[in-house]
Amino acid sequence: MAYEISEIKKIGIGLVGFGILFSFLGVILFFDRGLLALGNIFFLTGVGLLLGWQSMWQLFTKKANIKGSVPFFLGLFLLFVRWPVAGIILELYGSFVLFSGYGAPIQAFLYQIPIIGWILQCPFQLFGLRRKRA
Repeated sequence: MAYEISEIKKIGIGLVGFGILFSFLGVILFFDRGLLALGNIFFLTGVGLLLGWQSMWQLFTKKANIKGSVPFFLGLFLLFVRWPVAGIILELYGSFVLFSGYGAPIQAFLYQIPIIGWILQCPFQLFGLRRKRA
């Protein structure tokens, strides 16, 4: 295989996935603080393993990324002091600003997954609103 993923990166991918899953479950279960906190810990640990700890530190402390880092960590703080709704809103905004530059690589990765890539490459069609050709 031309490109292989190391074991550490596989663990990082799993932790990011569990972080997203736990955060989703925390929101679905009426902003359960325990699940949201676990989701954040798993997500940050997974990003640290994927990028490397020094690269992750640089990602969050770069001057250009301060606009996303401050809301993310403020949301994390609000989550820990029992304001989960405001914390999640700030974290989502911070995550979107921080990781918006990675949209094209994520899209290219999703196109390589067998079923998901096929669905994403099909044009969006509304089944009931097709025009009839004469």
